[in-house]
Amino acid sequence: MKRLISIELQKIWKNRASKILTIGYFVILSFIALIASIKFDIGNFKIHFAEMGIFNFPFIWHFNTWVASFLKFFLAIVIVSMMANEYSYGTLKQNLIDGMSKKEFILSKFLTVVLFALGSTVFIFVMSLILGYSFSSYTEFSIVFSDMEYLLAYFVKLLGFFSFCLFLGVLIKRSAFAIGFLFIWFLIEKISYGILKFEVFNRNPKVDDFYAFMPLESMSNLVVEPFTRLSVIKNIQTAVGENNIKDYDVHFSSLLIVLVWSAIFIFSSYKIIKKRDL
Repeated sequence: MKRLISIELQKIWKNRASKILTIGYFVILSFIALIASIKFDIGNFKIHFAEMGIFNFPFIWHFNTWVASFLKFFLAIVIVSMMANEYSYGTLKQNLIDGMSKKEFILSKFLTVVLFALGSTVFIFVMSLILGYSFSSYTEFSIVFSDMEYLLAYFVKLLGFFSFCLFLGVLIKRSAFAIGFLFIWFLIEKISYGILKFEVFNRNPKVDDFYAFMPLESMSNLVVEPFTRLSVIKNIQTAVGENNIKDYDVHFSSLLIVLVWSAIFIFSSYKIIKKRDL
């Protein structure tokens, strides 16, 4: 297993574009800390994000994982390119000639996906601890380490998304077309949801239940937007007579759906490689 990971990391590190994207991803992740310095002064109306409580424990776990999840497309490009390069440079065929089985080949890609997801999760964990202890009004141990399920949800979300990207890379072979298909699939889910939810079934909640099983939507449901949890936002909603009953919890069923999709994508990737004439 260590050998397989080592082989994949060498391939990524020797590819200049993949190396730059990977380093850039973690550098940009660290820019979340800059949110603390953002201030808006418009007359008597002042906004200082750090003072709004976004870095308070345990809210910071929810906020940082939600923001960080938008940056996953950087590593998505790396993963799709990683697979496309196997075909372009003939390294897949060479690996098989050198004695690597097709099962080992897919396992090496999956382990890389897990490593990326785990590395990103650990990075967010460490950065959130630093930001939290720097800005949070609550630093009691029991508060700091509550709501940690958002980190698990973040890891599973990345695992599912990267597994989907790996599958597209295996299926389509060319990175540009694979990324394009990913974007098209995203639009299909969002547009069809909007039509069914608001035009066909008149806001029927069963539409949400159905789309909770779709690949990208199920991943999105793991970490929902956190801003309406903030007391300042709740006060505004109360003032305008709006009642927020949004569910922010991480549910086991949501985790299970994404894990099942991850297994489907990895198994399908293996079946394609196994049957394809390389």
